[in-house]
Amino acid sequence: MKFNKYLDWLIHMIGYALVLILISFVFKKTVIIDDSYFGIWGLIAVIIIFILNRTIKPLIVWMTLPITALTLGLFYPLINILIFKITDLILGVHFDIHGTIVLFIVSIIISIMNGIIDKILIKIKKKVR
Repeated sequence: MKFNKYLDWLIHMIGYALVLILISFVFKKTVIIDDSYFGIWGLIAVIIIFILNRTIKPLIVWMTLPITALTLGLFYPLINILIFKITDLILGVHFDIHGTIVLFIVSIIISIMNGIIDKILIKIKKKVR
């Protein structure tokens, strides 16, 4: 039985949604998600972040690998900041992020969440095979 790609997608979506909800409550003045239309803008932001993480982020990571190696991985959260800024540009006034320090904290939280989810998915995939 193969591991379902939709389950992988769903787990990542739930993780990103939880992180976005958490950071929008903790950093109310710096992370602003438009809650009109029953929170559809938050869902759209999660989908955009997921798509950018699966398409553009691997290319950016590959291109910046020497810088990331020289900084011992400290450059990696800046890639997540770039992903959030692209999402902010796409959604305009419906998704606003202000402040560099908060973005750095959020990107570290996203990196940790991605690592945890990937480890969980690897364990699930090993059990399924």
